[in-house]
Amino acid sequence: MGCLHGPCEYGDVTMTNNSCLRTATASDGVALLRLWGLLFDDDAGREEPWRRHAAEWFACFVEDPGSAHFPVIEVDGEIVATAIGSLELGVPNPQCTKGRAVRLTNLVTLTEHRGHGYGTALVLDVLSWARSIDADRVDLSATAEGKRLYDKLGFRMTSAPRMKFVL
Repeated sequence: MGCLHGPCEYGDVTMTNNSCLRTATASDGVALLRLWGLLFDDDAGREEPWRRHAAEWFACFVEDPGSAHFPVIEVDGEIVATAIGSLELGVPNPQCTKGRAVRLTNLVTLTEHRGHGYGTALVLDVLSWARSIDADRVDLSATAEGKRLYDKLGFRMTSAPRMKFVL
């Protein structure tokens, strides 16, 4: 996919500045790891185990558009925002009739680039990708900061709370 240069209309949002929405390539791995680290207040100078695993995972899935999608926003050649959509296969059920759910994760925009519609454009891009791979739904875990964006785009809270068990 080539760039959609701003200002441009993408869904119901107008992106401003010299921005470009595109799908990440394998060469974007280092920049994406830096952005993902910001989500976890991780010091990019330290070698954390998650970074190696994330780099390997990205390398596996970046060229597999049926399993994962990595939209990015570039401004003047620098990646300033990104998100991840990854396909999760499960047992078909009444809430997911084909058993195909997309998980939206790692939506992040550099602080100095917020307010230009990049987060909205990235979510809309993941939603479009999810439709293109015949997913039933898109799931996410929202921070308090991100909840307003997701509400605006039509995401709704569910009655099933997420729980986890760390191994």
